[in-house]
Order: sequence, then C-alpha cells, then structure tokens
Amino acid sequence: MPLRFNHMELTLPKGALTHDREAITGFYGQVFGFGAIDVPLFDQTGLLLQSDPETSHFILLMEQDEPLRSPGYDHLGFLLDSRAEVDAKLALCKEWQARDPRVQIKEYEDLATGATTVHAFYVRYLLPIWFDVQSIEHAGPIPARED
Repeated sequence: MPLRFNHMELTLPKGALTHDREAITGFYGQVFGFGAIDVPLFDQTGLLLQSDPETSHFILLMEQDEPLRSPGYDHLGFLLDSRAEVDAKLALCKEWQARDPRVQIKEYEDLATGATTVHAFYVRYLLPIWFDVQSIEHAGPIPARED
C-alpha cells in the first residue's frame, strides 16, 4: 500500500489562536478553501484546517511555549491544475496583502527543466512556514511513474 499524506502539525506561540484565529480562518478559507474546526487536544483547543472534508488531509495548529520557528524557506507545496489557477490564488493573496501587510509573497520566474515548466509563488501568513502554490506543465506526454 502506498504511503499517503495525512496531516501536518504546526505550533504557534501561546495566544496566537485566540488573537489571530479570525484572520487565519479568513485567509486560509478564502484563498485555499480550508474549513476550520476547533479540536480539543492535550488540555487545549487546536485549530484544524482541512482542505476537503472527504479526505483526511489537514493542517493542525496548536499553541506551545516554544513554537516552530522557520526563518528559511521551509514550505508545504500545493499543486494546482493550471497556470491560471496559480495566478488566481496569487491575486487573492495580493488582495489580502493590500489589507494586511503580514501577508508575505515571493514571486518566482517560471522554472523550465526539459519538457516541464513549474509556475509558482510562495505565500506565508501568520503560520511559521511558507506555502508553495504551483502548477506543473508538461510539453509532451507526462512521464510514467517508476515504482
């Protein structure tokens, strides 16, 4: 059976989920379509961001005395079907950034390697990692996966 991604837990500073909950659920809900569910765990209430209630894929946000710090480009990648979808997400992120300068965006030139072109940008907002939003275009047939 193949390994499947289930979830990622990110730790935030104490009080962040109280102070920034509305902003987090608003941004990640509007931009990425995440639903938000409060989850009681370990004597506190975490925030579960879920992309699709039919799957078990989610990001769990919890508060800790020593939260995750990621000063580099650690990221989680989101793959979209087309360049236009990536551009639409980028436009939404820029709208949010115009209202809230805490939205950080890194735009990249297309990365072409052989017959493959990656069209992407990075975004980070109130969470300790970046999100790589990308589409992958193939000039020819998609290469077969080697198992």
